Amino acid sequence: MNVLHVFGVFYRNIILIRRSIPKLFGLFGFITFELFLWGFVTLWLRNLAPQDEKLNFILLILSGLIFWHLFIRSQQSFSISFLEDVWSRNIINLFAAPVKLSELVAGFALISIVQGLLAFFYISTVAFFIYALNIWSLGLYIIPFFMNVLIFGWALGLVTIGLIIRLGPSADILAFFIPFLLLPFSAVYYPITVFPPFLQKLTLILPTRHLFEGMRTVITEGIIPIDSLFWASALNLVYLFLGFLFFYWMLRTARKKGYISRLTHD
Repeated sequence: MNVLHVFGVFYRNIILIRRSIPKLFGLFGFITFELFLWGFVTLWLRNLAPQDEKLNFILLILSGLIFWHLFIRSQQSFSISFLEDVWSRNIINLFAAPVKLSELVAGFALISIVQGLLAFFYISTVAFFIYALNIWSLGLYIIPFFMNVLIFGWALGLVTIGLIIRLGPSADILAFFIPFLLLPFSAVYYPITVFPPFLQKLTLILPTRHLFEGMRTVITEGIIPIDSLFWASALNLVYLFLGFLFFYWMLRTARKKGYISRLTHD
């Protein structure tokens, strides 16, 4: 793997972001408004709870919001990095360049890590000053949660890119829709026990379900659920491998059947 190729993919997208106010707004703006919305809802719920049953609603709900946005940022920054070449009609040059698929994927992953870290530190700081939320109270447990959320975002990002290659530029909406498709079943804001039994079993295939349930256990009980982290990590490795295979398969099919040329047209 050529490190310069990886850095080139990374640096090109960083330049696009730093010179674009709308892209910077997309990185920091949406999560800021969501924080205000869910923060006030959380304060209202906390006031409704009986005095002897006060839960840390701020930490429970807003930590879920922060990590869910990290997942969205990971998936979208991964897939939108590819879409930038589609939108600018540069996709032919991208695949004609001497850049391996592994280098391209590594460059996209590096972009998502940097964007994810920027968004995470920004919103956790804002949440601390506005709602006195200390996300770092999770301690070192925050690291495996952080990494697993990123990796699942990469896996879905690879699937999204594969679908865009196969279906054409009109499928770019999938980059924004796919994460929200998983939101109701990932136990971000509520425990999985609210689901009917058959749905509880079905959601076992989602790493996000294990991650957010595990995070809730850390907050409410002060212990780390090793089983949740194990299943989330194992599923993420499987999905990342399958996502890369799907991306490779779609790209190989597109090259054989001429689908790539469609990516230069609306």
